[in-house]
Amino acid sequence: MAEKVIFHVDVNSAFLSWEASYRKQILGEEIDLRDIPSAIGGDIEKRKGVILAKSTSAKKYGIVTGEPIVAALRKCPGLTIVKPNFSVYVEYSNKLMTLLREYSPVVQQYSIDEAYIDMTGTEGLYGKPLDIAYKIKDRIYEELGFTVNIGISCNKLLAKMAGELEKPNLVHTLFPSEIEKKMWPLPVGELFFVGKATEKSLKLLGIRTIGELAKADVKLLKLHLKKQGEIIHQYANGVDASAVEEEQAPHKGYGNSMTIPYDVNSVESAYLVLLSLCETVGTRLRAAEVEASCLAVSIVDTFFERKSHQMVLPSSTAVTKELYKYSCKVFEELWDHKTPIRQLGVHTTKLEKESHHQFNLFETPKNKKNEKLDKAIDTIRNKYGEDAVMRAAFVGSKLDHMAGGISKEKKSSITTSKL
Repeated sequence: MAEKVIFHVDVNSAFLSWEASYRKQILGEEIDLRDIPSAIGGDIEKRKGVILAKSTSAKKYGIVTGEPIVAALRKCPGLTIVKPNFSVYVEYSNKLMTLLREYSPVVQQYSIDEAYIDMTGTEGLYGKPLDIAYKIKDRIYEELGFTVNIGISCNKLLAKMAGELEKPNLVHTLFPSEIEKKMWPLPVGELFFVGKATEKSLKLLGIRTIGELAKADVKLLKLHLKKQGEIIHQYANGVDASAVEEEQAPHKGYGNSMTIPYDVNSVESAYLVLLSLCETVGTRLRAAEVEASCLAVSIVDTFFERKSHQMVLPSSTAVTKELYKYSCKVFEELWDHKTPIRQLGVHTTKLEKESHHQFNLFETPKNKKNEKLDKAIDTIRNKYGEDAVMRAAFVGSKLDHMAGGISKEKKSSITTSKL
């Protein structure tokens, strides 16, 4: 049996690269955003002013993805900021995936700007993996106008880590025999699945590099980090059994959150936001023909402190009114009724197929009627648009009656790209 050969393809500064390519190739602009301190940023007025992507020269000023635009401008007053053009990004992403599928039938799109390709057994067609990776990388630049990094290994984890070794526009290998030299000296925070909190915990244990994590006592890691400790220990040793899946795995949960255009200081205002979020979450659950039996609410206050709370529902549901009722209950237990809120989220987990629903003693015929009503509304919205039906509570409101998740601009862009 041939050894697995997996490619991980990652677009360099995707949104900024795609924006720059579009402006040069289509609009004929002379200035290339990639050659100057520039960034793609959100809307400051709507309090979504964060850096989504930045150029290499902007990175030299210490600008990082996810930081507020106002903070980035303090670092680089001459920073050129461009609003995102999601329809363009979706189009470029689709073109990239189409090109990759020319080389293998098994391509897993991991996000809008990255994918895994199972290239096992293709050496007779294309030659050595390194050679074809360079060919794919160069072809993407010549035909689509942007650069990518390609990582090569025998599993998805190592392929992804390989692609991160040095950027931009490069190809790297990271096979098991190369782990000790290429991966183990790296800071432990660069390992996939190790976030800032985990990195801090590991440093308290004296673990600062991936190599030190690989050699650490698994029992000690599990004691402090539970199941995650065992997983990251395997990752540090290059162990990953997950396959490249052409079809996406089923969702384990559905949720949405939104940054609110104003400070929420009252329960009434918060409830309206929660209703809007539940409209969207309920629609997504019903579209997937699943119900949730666990619901969580998250809050980010004006001091950027985040907290969340969850509850197990009496019975699984995808009914908007039920989701809203329980989200309000969780919210009441979570909020201190003092600190202004800038972001709210509703998330559902523990999904089960709608056809497997188990009734309980507290369910009433009204629940069934609400379920049928929701499905009728879904049908109308699918045919005439989501604004065809809305609750009276949102008439004259500043809030979108179906908030969170993908913005209207992105939704319309994605719809257009599929036509």
